[in-house]
Amino acid sequence: MSELTELEALLLLLIRHAKLPEPVNEHRFHTTRKWRFDFAYPDKAIAIECEGGTWSRGRHTRGGGFEKDCEKYNNAALMGWKVLRFTRAMIETGMAVYMIGRALKELDNG
Repeated sequence: MSELTELEALLLLLIRHAKLPEPVNEHRFHTTRKWRFDFAYPDKAIAIECEGGTWSRGRHTRGGGFEKDCEKYNNAALMGWKVLRFTRAMIETGMAVYMIGRALKELDNG
């Protein structure tokens, strides 16, 4: 487990504040690739990715990084994962926690 980024730490704090189940940090989901999710609920196949730098040409929005993320997310989807991706604004406004709670509830009621 690696140290959380500031954005990941904020999301985890908000998840705890909302009294949602605590996700696994840096969950490795692929058997041969070193791909990891920022957070995951492995028993429900829900992945959470914090997408920093969306407005500052960060790694996730530049060509190579974006391409690698697409490969990772597409493989995750083919493996049955629901990947929830959140920007800083989505985390700060509470939209991320709302969506995580909704995903957990829908799978519990499914």
